[in-house]
Amino acid sequence: MAIYELLVPRTVLYGEGSFSKIGEQAALLGTKALLISDDVMAKAGNVEACRRYLAEAGMDCAVYTGVNSEPTDIHLDEALAVCKMEQCDVVIALGGGSCIDTGKAVAVMMTNEGHLRTYFQNQQDFQGSPLPLVAVPTTAGTGSEVTKATVITDTAYDVKMMLARPQLLPDTAIVDPLLTLSCPKHVTAATGIDALSHAVEAYLSKKAHPFTDSLALQAIELIMKNIRLVYRNGENVQARNEMAYASMLAGMAFSNSSVALVHGMSRPIGALFHVPHGISNAMLLPAVLDYTKEASIDRLGEIGQALFPNVSYTKKEGADVLIEAIKQLCIDLEIPNLQSWGIDRQLFYAAVEKMAADAIQSGSPANHPIVPTAEEVIQLYYTCYEYEFESALYKK
Repeated sequence: MAIYELLVPRTVLYGEGSFSKIGEQAALLGTKALLISDDVMAKAGNVEACRRYLAEAGMDCAVYTGVNSEPTDIHLDEALAVCKMEQCDVVIALGGGSCIDTGKAVAVMMTNEGHLRTYFQNQQDFQGSPLPLVAVPTTAGTGSEVTKATVITDTAYDVKMMLARPQLLPDTAIVDPLLTLSCPKHVTAATGIDALSHAVEAYLSKKAHPFTDSLALQAIELIMKNIRLVYRNGENVQARNEMAYASMLAGMAFSNSSVALVHGMSRPIGALFHVPHGISNAMLLPAVLDYTKEASIDRLGEIGQALFPNVSYTKKEGADVLIEAIKQLCIDLEIPNLQSWGIDRQLFYAAVEKMAADAIQSGSPANHPIVPTAEEVIQLYYTCYEYEFESALYKK
């Protein structure tokens, strides 16, 4: 019988108000924290609230708020400098996936030499144990708080470095749905589709197993049920709760089974054209599922059947209804295609060979049910540039 492994943080706190526990949780791991966040969290008062909770627990804190929506090695170097200068012994990442990914990279590079690029290009293992890390997400999408992956852009080569190592898994995740209430509408859509793509790809991945299947299916059901609700009304607390929970489940799923072609193709778009990760995933997901359908009728059909349990769909019908439902979701969430985002056609077409090569090098497409050639990836990029999210099943 097969042996299945599920790697998750040592401690996961979930629920409204759990953010207030950050001080006591961090105090279990160190004495002085580096708080990594961004200007949005600072202006919202969440950085100051975090400092207050830490002070109440007797912890000192240094702060770095220079992260933006697409974390780079420049942000990493800046945060590392603060961490070393302030002699911090625990890292707290407060924000979206960008802040958490930066926090992971800081925690591991504090105890390992060289540039992160070396560990990406050579698939080299980290020798030093990372600093303890507490991850506090403020969006429902990346699931980075419970994953062993980080994505940092290498600005010298315009490549998104995706690393997956057990050392990158946070020690503690604190998931407080109330922190997502102020998330803007467009960010809610982008991060929600990101979580959906995590769950769908986790289920389709060649590395999927019963643990990840269960997590992925539950995440997909919760996202499809709640994402429109939070998009239309960001203050719907119950729907925000379910989206935060779904994002966490999707993160656990893909962290243990891996993402696939969508994410492999998405990262080069973000690196070269600075499209937010969740949006680029959404731009690609329907077209990639069209490409994948014939080879994945059973798996896609199972998702469709789970989403519509009161209808007796065959596997093929379930696959069709799932893909159409995702297309309609992209319409309802006003997801643009690459062309309408404003990417110049000539620049995009000139970059497709590099993007295809970078996508394949990332390793994610190798987990896909169909392992595409470079030429097939190039053709998919062409298709996605002006892909129309037309659904035959639903009307607004």
